[in-house]
Amino acid sequence: MRIIDVHTHPVFGNPADRVHLQRWVDHGRRHDIVHMIVLGDVLLYGATPNAEQLRKINNDTATAARMFPDYFTAFCYLNPLLGERATMAEAERCAAKPGFRGIKLEIANNASHSAMRHVAKAARTFHLPILQHSWSTVNIRDRQHQSDPEDTALFARRFPDVQIIMAHLTGIGFRGVLEAKDCPNLFVDTSGGFPEEGLIEFAVEHLGADRVLYGSDLPIRENSVTIGRILGANISAADRRKLLFTNTARLLKLNLN
Repeated sequence: MRIIDVHTHPVFGNPADRVHLQRWVDHGRRHDIVHMIVLGDVLLYGATPNAEQLRKINNDTATAARMFPDYFTAFCYLNPLLGERATMAEAERCAAKPGFRGIKLEIANNASHSAMRHVAKAARTFHLPILQHSWSTVNIRDRQHQSDPEDTALFARRFPDVQIIMAHLTGIGFRGVLEAKDCPNLFVDTSGGFPEEGLIEFAVEHLGADRVLYGSDLPIRENSVTIGRILGANISAADRRKLLFTNTARLLKLNLN
C-alpha cells in the first residue's frame, strides 16, 4: 500500500544536504512511503523566530524539496506574531518556490490569537492549507503558546474558507476529535505519541475517513509504529487507503504516479 506522510521533519538538527536527506528517502521507501511533507526544523531558534530566522528555516526546507522534488513537498513555517506584512511577505516568498504547498505553525502563539488572521489571509491568498501544532493542554498547561484542540477548532470556525490540519491525533486524543467534529474545513493528522487503542477508529467514526491523514512526526517517532497503528485499526481497507494516501494527495493536489 502506498503511503504519504503529511508530518515529517527530516532536516531536524542537520543541514539539508543530499547525503542526509537520501537516508530519509531510503528509510521512507523501506516503509512504502512514496512521499513526505517536510515541515522544517521549526524549533531551531526557539518558539518565536524572527523574520531572518524563518527565512533560514524555510530555505533549508526548500533545499530538501529542490533536491528530491519527486519525494519531498514543503510547508512554509510562519510566525503570526511578526504581523501581517512580514507574514504575507514570507508566505509569498515560499509560494513562489517550487515544492511549497502548505503553511506550518508551531508554538509562537495560541491558535485563538488575533494574529492568526494574518496566516488565514496568507492561506487564502496563496491557496495553501495550514498545519497547526496542537496538543491537549490538560497536562502541558502552557496555553499562551500551546494550542489546545479547542483553540485550533476555534481557528477553523473563524476562517471556514481555510483548510486546516490539526496535528497530533495522539496528543489531542478523543476530546480533540470531538472538538474538530463540527468543522468541515478541519482535518486531523495521526502523528503524536504511542498508539492508543481505539483512537484511529474513533477519529474515523466521528470525523469520517476523508478528514484523517497519516503523519508520523519523523524523526521523533518511528514509522513502523505510526503506520502500524493504522494497519492494525479496525477500519475498512478503503478507509485505510484514504488515511495513508488518498486524503493527503487530494488535499495538497499531489499528482503522484
